[in-house]
Amino acid sequence: MTIDSQKDIDGLTEIGKIVALTISEMKRNTRVGMTTKELDDIGEKFLNSCGAVSAPKTTKNFPGSTCISINREIAHGIPGNRKIQPGDLINIDVSAERGGYFADSGHSFQVPPYNSSLTRLCNYTHDTMMKVISSLKHGVKLNEIGRIIQTEAEKGGYKVIKNLCSHGIGKSLHEAPTGILPIYNKHDKRVLKEGLVITIEPFLSTGADYFVEQSDGWTLCLPGGGFAAQHEHTIIITKNQPIIVTVA
Repeated sequence: MTIDSQKDIDGLTEIGKIVALTISEMKRNTRVGMTTKELDDIGEKFLNSCGAVSAPKTTKNFPGSTCISINREIAHGIPGNRKIQPGDLINIDVSAERGGYFADSGHSFQVPPYNSSLTRLCNYTHDTMMKVISSLKHGVKLNEIGRIIQTEAEKGGYKVIKNLCSHGIGKSLHEAPTGILPIYNKHDKRVLKEGLVITIEPFLSTGADYFVEQSDGWTLCLPGGGFAAQHEHTIIITKNQPIIVTVA
């Protein structure tokens, strides 16, 4: 969507804060031995207490309120009976709607005991996301997003999951602009405009540069060895620095 009024900004900011707080609440309550369904229930309860609803559950019939992916699962992990183990790499992705506005955010972190290589992967992916966000404003080419992600990944010794893209958002979960690639595409001539609402979500990998969808029709896994991390914010493009709406 493109912002039309202060009402739009307020609506996006409100749902963005709820999404951010939901992730924080889930991360704070993550414990070894609990199931991913128990963790998802915490997220659902918090969303509902804020007057928000899960976007993937209500619009995509996703079998959970949040996506919880562990280790080789890199996205769209279905909450279930799997128990969280010491050292697990976890990604929590929350998309929600309130008052007709949608926001989307993700966060990768490790359960103690910490592994320095996984800590670096999570931190570096977050820093890459923030470098992209700080470089965007009205008039910048859309393919700058992919160029920065690809360049930073190579600098850090990581690969980019090429078939997972950022996207437009706002009045629905996924909308134009679609196919915001995480690698540089010289043929993409689209330009960012003031008021445009998009996500920025790099997936960096120590293994393959693509995902494989599992037989459940949802879970995306990294084939072979290695791990991947994702961080995601929903932002509003302005004439200067973007407004990050998915912050508490």
